[in-house]
Amino acid sequence: MKPMSILRILNAKFALLGAFFGVSTGLATAAPITLNFWDMQWGVSEYAVAAQKIVDRYNQEHPNVHVVYRSVPWANWFSTFTTAVASGSAPDISTGAGFQAVYFFSQDVVLPVDDLVKEIGEDAFVPGTLDACRYQGHYVSLPWGVDIRLFLYRKDILEAKGQKVPTTWDEFRAVCKAVAGNGVYGYVSSGDSAGVHTLFVTSINNGSGLFAKDGKPALTSDRTMEALQFLADLVKDGSVNPASVGYQGFDAVASFFQGKAAFLIEGPNMPAQAPADVREKIGILPPMKSKRGDIGTNYWINSVMVYKQSAHPKETMEFLKWWSDNEKPVWTDGHMASFPARKDLLKDPYFQDNPNYKYAIDVYAPISKTIAAQKGGTFPELNEIDGDAAFSTLIQQLWQGKPLNQIVPPAEARLEEIMSH
Repeated sequence: MKPMSILRILNAKFALLGAFFGVSTGLATAAPITLNFWDMQWGVSEYAVAAQKIVDRYNQEHPNVHVVYRSVPWANWFSTFTTAVASGSAPDISTGAGFQAVYFFSQDVVLPVDDLVKEIGEDAFVPGTLDACRYQGHYVSLPWGVDIRLFLYRKDILEAKGQKVPTTWDEFRAVCKAVAGNGVYGYVSSGDSAGVHTLFVTSINNGSGLFAKDGKPALTSDRTMEALQFLADLVKDGSVNPASVGYQGFDAVASFFQGKAAFLIEGPNMPAQAPADVREKIGILPPMKSKRGDIGTNYWINSVMVYKQSAHPKETMEFLKWWSDNEKPVWTDGHMASFPARKDLLKDPYFQDNPNYKYAIDVYAPISKTIAAQKGGTFPELNEIDGDAAFSTLIQQLWQGKPLNQIVPPAEARLEEIMSH
């Protein structure tokens, strides 16, 4: 039996004695406070096991605080949190979707972490990650993971067709067309939110995105339309697997692993999830120059937030600081697909000796932007935009080869509607 378990039993016994004799006992008042930590199911099954072990270690080192860990599925994640908040049963602390914290901050649900950022030091974080957590002069959450999207490619497919690694959009289109045939496609994607990332990656790559610098919707801007046209041309060439329209993200990954597509947009550690005989056949494309000669890609900054409903905000902030300092095992043992937002953790051999991680950290992180591009920063509406059905519909219709002048305006209208709230 663990020491903490014995202490709780003693606490309970002495509390009963105190109640019976009408006296107070020292042990009864020494019971640890409880903090509830809700953590999303980040990637593979080993993650939750690794995260629980970190929490167990914290509990052992801090006998006056007991953190209860809960692994939260992504299905209906938004209603899970909004229901908890509305019912007064929000956790003390949680991870969450990329723009969950700024949305809840705007609803006066989470606490700013300004003092914690000051204590850790702004220079401790990967450049840009704190900007993605700053709203109305406050840090609304603490960044902990950087989830980059980039093009992966099958070295064996390109070599078999005598193709060089593309460095521009034009070269990419030519290579996709050259390798397509006999059940193999140049590119595979999906019709869900993972497929929508293709839109984000290519539009940011072309110096645009969903927004202009003034914050107005820019889905129909010249640069974003050029990115969509680039994707539409791949479809027109027969280079995109037509099954992409009905695929989920894991279907696209499976097709790529099976050698049925030369290119896929995913995270830098995805090759590590491939079968052993496939891993060395997968590479990361160098940043491609777009139609305008720009480079860039999309990333997501995962963060941790503290809820105002917490009865123990001081202890919760202390736990968050400890978690940020000690979270490395969720990668080394839990095999997270992203990489840490803390610079000191990136120095670990687990990242530095992994060529894919190191390439993403050194080359892609400095040119990455969130879906707030080109406006920058963060704002509450992004939480609704993230995963909105209008954008899944747009990408599905694009994979079906429907004309852009028909499928883009409805998505732009929806974007304008969200931003006008």
